[in-house]
Amino acid sequence: MTTIPTTHDWWKSAVVYQVYPRSFADSNGDGIGDVRGIIEHLDHLVALGVDALWISPWYPSPLADGGYDVSDYCAINPDFGTLGDADALVARAHELGLRVIIDLVPNHSSEEHPWFKDALAAAPGSPERDRYIFRNGRGENGELPPNNWPSVFGGGAWQRITEPDGTPGQWYLHFFDVSQPDWNWENPEVVEEFDRVLRFWFDRGVDGFRIDVANSMVKESGLPDLPENEEIGELVGDSPMWDQPGLAPIQRRWRAIADEYADIPEGPRMFVAEAYLPHDRLVRYLESDRLHTSFNFEFLISAWSARSLRTTITESLAAHESVGASATWVLGNHDNFRPVSRYGKEISGLDFSDPAAPHATFHGTPTDVPLGRRRARAAVMLELALPGGAYVYQGEELGLPEVEDLPDDVLQDPTWERSEHTDRGRDGCRVPIPWSGSEAPYGWSPTSDTWLPMPHDWADWTVEAEQDDPSSFLTLYRTLLAERRDNPALGAGTMTWNESSDDVLDFSREPGFRCVVNFGDDPVTVDTDKIIVTSTSLKTHDGLASVGRDQAVWLRA
Repeated sequence: MTTIPTTHDWWKSAVVYQVYPRSFADSNGDGIGDVRGIIEHLDHLVALGVDALWISPWYPSPLADGGYDVSDYCAINPDFGTLGDADALVARAHELGLRVIIDLVPNHSSEEHPWFKDALAAAPGSPERDRYIFRNGRGENGELPPNNWPSVFGGGAWQRITEPDGTPGQWYLHFFDVSQPDWNWENPEVVEEFDRVLRFWFDRGVDGFRIDVANSMVKESGLPDLPENEEIGELVGDSPMWDQPGLAPIQRRWRAIADEYADIPEGPRMFVAEAYLPHDRLVRYLESDRLHTSFNFEFLISAWSARSLRTTITESLAAHESVGASATWVLGNHDNFRPVSRYGKEISGLDFSDPAAPHATFHGTPTDVPLGRRRARAAVMLELALPGGAYVYQGEELGLPEVEDLPDDVLQDPTWERSEHTDRGRDGCRVPIPWSGSEAPYGWSPTSDTWLPMPHDWADWTVEAEQDDPSSFLTLYRTLLAERRDNPALGAGTMTWNESSDDVLDFSREPGFRCVVNFGDDPVTVDTDKIIVTSTSLKTHDGLASVGRDQAVWLRA
């Protein structure tokens, strides 16, 4: 029996917890997180107060890119469990009132996918090759790639194959790692195969999909060269690689499939897009007949500054309102530096109030962890007070920092190798999370082996250590989420900026809620009788409290 509320637009206000399955919990002692480990810790998510969990790829995969190289979209990686385990997880989550979202990886497959193996064994121009993007090379003997497109993970985006007869052959496109060939979305077989994948999981009770790299998939016809010296990070405008018009019919097709489930008791299925795009381009994906929500990555990558955050919040809300969609806020995920460490850097992100501001470089720069922890506490109070939904990446509720000192020989992110060891990649935010005890692996596994090593100073940051500490991150998150669930002013809706200095974010939501975040040296005075929650303890005197630098407070307006 399900206890999920029957709200049909549940995603507009939902707080979703991201589970990176390899690092969440290991139930069988093999050093790899698994589905049973997730089931055993669903009570943590219930106690935390979230509405749903999103599980990063759990499919069979060689794990060349952390599971985003899928070899079978309708099965479970044997290291993680079985389809029976997945069914049990969905059923148990629903019993506990939690919805389940899983990843869809539609831009590329693994090189181990049966269809890509068929393509390599087939001839140029064959139906098997046409499922992917194969092209003849340039140059006298085809020795040059078909165009100058770069890979996101470094190097070029084309790989030449050896034909079945042993001769140098065609090239295939891979936006990411060489082991991740891009699908050809002009091929009807590919389109129909992903229809099948969606229905396979929707029919098993999965409530939605997070669409990986939702602004890719479709490439400009003819695959033209990029302008000289174009940087991969600049490819958000009129690029032949990203955000093509052909995405719209695919998204409408998927929305129609999700809407087929509209009359089930727990409500319709949904999609959330991963797309690093400016607000005006991003919200096109959220038109009423396309996708439901999309992550707000400008909020994630913003510098810790009132001006920058005010700019991106205001622009985001206006853009979403223009298409009748609800915003979705996020502070971190499996691809980004953890907030505690990011906010502890001298340059903590991009300043959206200044187009000429430099981009942040996190790897190798000093981190003030106490500063980052103070700011991260205020940041989640800001995030959860804003109109719309929100996502929490596993470990954020514990205040975990980025593990910046992983030994070189344990790094597994393909970015490390493809950048010729100049970019350490994303492993530092993917280290397994601590549950209990005073030594690694902190209750994460029955054995001491973990697929990435855990720090030896995390004993104070386990769930067990934090759950009864009134000053802990975990207590703060639980308090905020409980208030968010009970307070009718929070979740989807609107907000109004209050008059404040340039170094303060101060806004109200109806009925009767106010949030204040101070980024400056001058304290903000508030009435203690109106305080609901504070990020850290405030100085009080004669019924008034001072909100100091890097502090936040929720108030009854």
